[in-house]
Amino acid sequence: MNHPHGHPHATGQQQNTLRLVAWETTRRCNLSCKHCRAGAEDHPYENELDTRASFKLLDQIKQVGNPIIILTGGEPLLRDDIFDIAAYGTKLGLRMVMAPNGTLITKETAKKMKDSGIKRISVSLDGSTPETHDTFRGLENAFESSIRGIKIAKEAGIEFQINTTITKTNLDQIPKILDLAQDLGAVAHHIFLLVPTGRGKYIVDTEINAKEYEQTLNWFYDQREKVNLQLKATCAPHYYRILRQRSKKDGKSVTFETHGLDAVTRGCLAGTGFCFISHVGRVQTCGFLDVECGDITKQTFKDVWENSRVFNELRNFNNLEGKCGLCEFKRVCGGCRARAYEATGSYLAEEPLCSYQPGKTK
Repeated sequence: MNHPHGHPHATGQQQNTLRLVAWETTRRCNLSCKHCRAGAEDHPYENELDTRASFKLLDQIKQVGNPIIILTGGEPLLRDDIFDIAAYGTKLGLRMVMAPNGTLITKETAKKMKDSGIKRISVSLDGSTPETHDTFRGLENAFESSIRGIKIAKEAGIEFQINTTITKTNLDQIPKILDLAQDLGAVAHHIFLLVPTGRGKYIVDTEINAKEYEQTLNWFYDQREKVNLQLKATCAPHYYRILRQRSKKDGKSVTFETHGLDAVTRGCLAGTGFCFISHVGRVQTCGFLDVECGDITKQTFKDVWENSRVFNELRNFNNLEGKCGLCEFKRVCGGCRARAYEATGSYLAEEPLCSYQPGKTK
């Protein structure tokens, strides 16, 4: 497990313990989802890190800390050496998890996942029915194939979580997807708020507005004691403000676990506890903020993590602008830096999808 995340200091700086690395092991994918950050397609991509470079990257990450490594894509199962990579990370003592879309999981691949030390997989369900999910994913039978894959993984003893990207088209389905996640035996349900990058830019008219956003996150908070699985909101940093506001109002103390995939930490972890590495070794604060912070084919991962100008700007919350800069919750929320960048061209600007006015509950 990871070290607890550091507490913010008065200066606005905080310890930057590396907690999570999402590594796009390949951009190749067998689906063509409407919201895809990468615009991934089903063909080989040039200059992807080979096996040797992949092992070297994991060695370098281990020098910085003990983060959870999310093997993502594209579709990671389309890499021939994905289980060698997983096994190598496991041997180094890193917690290896995978984000397949579920459609390619067979008994054979599930056994290889287990044997290579994959601790958890996340599978996306963006609808509670074949019609809604398949439309979103751009493939007939994607829903049935993903459910089948999930069941096979569960039989093999691999824990799984359900991820859901929320848009206007599936907002009414979220309770049903949560029910489905419970019925399937998921350990967690993580909801993602659409960040309009890649293909997601072209469905921005289905993005929910700030008011719907606030209502959805409050509903999500209400489910915490009703369900027996972990709930986490990702790319929805406001949830961490709501957690504190609501628990204070209810006279309850929120237990903030500080380790693992479901850790309740702070809102936007981009560049502070999290980073993204692309299929060609480009480092970003997250997969949605398309600003290069370094290149592990030209420099060490440690050098990027410690010295990137972008990372260091984001690590001082006093750099935030607009109402995010004024907000008393900036150290626990921080706003989505990628949405700010897409809306304004500045990753330090205020989060465009927030209805909260700072200073109301001091």
